[in-house]
Amino acid sequence: MSARAIELVSPARDLECGIEAVKHGADAVYIGAPKFSARAAAGNSIDEIRQLCDFAHIFNVRIYAALNTILTDAELIEAERLAWRLYDTGVDALIIQDFGLTQTSLPPLPLHASTQMDNRTPEKVRLLQDLGFRQAVLARELSLGEIAEVSAAAPDITLEAFVHGSLCVSYSGRCYLSAAMTGRSANRGECAQCCRLPYTLLDTDSKVIIANKHLLSLKDLNRSDALEAMMEAGVSSFKIEGRLKDVSYVKNITAYYRQRLDAIFAHNPAFRRSSSGYSTYTFTSAPEKSFNRGFTDYFLQRRADEITSFDTPKSIGEYVGVVEEVRANWASLRGTKQSPDVVAGDGLVFFNESGELEGFRVNKVEDGRIFPYKMPDIKPGTHLYRNYSHTFETLLSKPSAERKLPVAIEWGDYPDGFMLTMEDETGARVTIARPFAKEPARKPQDENIRIQLSKLGNTVFEATNVSVSISGNYFVPSSLLSEMRRVAVERLLALHKIRYQTHYQKIASFLAMTDTRIPVAMTDTHSPLIFSASEKEKANAVKQSQPTETLTRLQNLLRLNPNALDYTANIHNSKAKTFYESLGAKNPQPSFEKQPPDKATLMFTKHCLKYSLGWCPVHQNAKTPYKEPFKLIYRDTKLTLTFDCKNCQMLVNQ
Repeated sequence: MSARAIELVSPARDLECGIEAVKHGADAVYIGAPKFSARAAAGNSIDEIRQLCDFAHIFNVRIYAALNTILTDAELIEAERLAWRLYDTGVDALIIQDFGLTQTSLPPLPLHASTQMDNRTPEKVRLLQDLGFRQAVLARELSLGEIAEVSAAAPDITLEAFVHGSLCVSYSGRCYLSAAMTGRSANRGECAQCCRLPYTLLDTDSKVIIANKHLLSLKDLNRSDALEAMMEAGVSSFKIEGRLKDVSYVKNITAYYRQRLDAIFAHNPAFRRSSSGYSTYTFTSAPEKSFNRGFTDYFLQRRADEITSFDTPKSIGEYVGVVEEVRANWASLRGTKQSPDVVAGDGLVFFNESGELEGFRVNKVEDGRIFPYKMPDIKPGTHLYRNYSHTFETLLSKPSAERKLPVAIEWGDYPDGFMLTMEDETGARVTIARPFAKEPARKPQDENIRIQLSKLGNTVFEATNVSVSISGNYFVPSSLLSEMRRVAVERLLALHKIRYQTHYQKIASFLAMTDTRIPVAMTDTHSPLIFSASEKEKANAVKQSQPTETLTRLQNLLRLNPNALDYTANIHNSKAKTFYESLGAKNPQPSFEKQPPDKATLMFTKHCLKYSLGWCPVHQNAKTPYKEPFKLIYRDTKLTLTFDCKNCQMLVNQ
């Protein structure tokens, strides 16, 4: 059995972040389309996405364009046109949330099911597979066992899972808190992050249980120690969260996971990387040096005790040490008179006596003494953290990685001159021939030929093997070698673009030949299912059998989840409504954003405050000392908590 390809998917806020993600080792990059992505503040122009595709495809790195918001009827028309423009840039897939978009005439690109589709059950992911989706981004809450169950039920869809970054406390796609409190919808790409606000927890008699804490705020995800276990469970795509993060974050976290994955590939031949080339770095990656609220692997292994960040939603960074001595304008750390790791310009933070995060900038470090610009009220015994490393950020502000594509070069001759063949590790190959009068050389030429042809300089290529095979010791001027090498590089780069364009053209031609339609639409839209078909007969068989199977599967899914077509189905346009009705749904309800219910559950969370406080009747065999129902209060907002212990979730209600 051949090794399974594993991809590392990095975020791109903009073109710069995307290019650096590729340089630092990403196998794929996801980037927001100009409109309609789940991070409205991270949209990019068509030209920028085209530039990113041109660079990434040199290394067989894929570009996934996010169109993953729910859409109005008018926006569907615009999104359809945008999808075709993205297709022309060379993107490799579209990440979507809205089923209505599948009812439009999309280009022949693979579709990825955004995590906003709430992909957490074997039934749901199998349905997505049957509908023709090529990849599904799983809910972050799934355990290894649950991932394995999904993989067994849907073996023909690539499973993508988050491994690092900020956590949404609610199941993605089922959070309406921001829309209810501010009018800014998470499903429309405008989340106001109301989960990071400070809340007061009251019991039914208005007794204060906890005051002014960030009770819905979670730590950040870090699953770097579980990558191989996730592969074994069925994950093939590892996603770094962060389309609003800066370029230094993308550099550091991408490099870190690239190296962790490569270490696994080195000892486990069952897996391999999915792109080409290799990266070298000028720095040592360290995730604690980038934005983080502390780390958790969330529910991957079990229901964990430490997943929350109640004290602050801000970055605490890396632990530095305990304050030992404090004077009027300096402080020192316990256990050493030297603090060589702390330097002028660092940002340090600590929790003050009120439990609030407080910070200061380091002015200088002298003889182990840390001198702030402005001395805070800090006490001996205080734990100190660094959330800005001046040394580290200075390194990352400069070119910090280089990605090279190995090439083999062959030099030879033919009766009328010389020829050069260059082939990179992707299999791309070009041959350049030049007529040239052959004259005997006074001294051996082989070594000079190898030296000159190896001078690939600041190109993306690196000569790993240069072979010389000519019929005689002929004189070859360095200028000829240089010119032929330059042309070979140019044509090899151009070949990567041509190969991708040809790939798309073949798909389009095959679609026209088979006239295969999207099963989910049951209309005249081309199906992504045929990307896996190698013969016309197979595509036709899919076309004939799939709708019935899909209908049955969706109806079974609706019976398993009778509330699936209330406002939580996120039906925001007429095409999405028609899609569900055509598969047997009765009276599907409009989205929360389109028609807010009088009373609604605003969050469905696996995070549970009763568990966090030690009062879980299931896992901790404990009882709360307070009367339920509990209330969450933020200014004029009052929310009611209910606890669904059977399904192990907490509901945040209006």
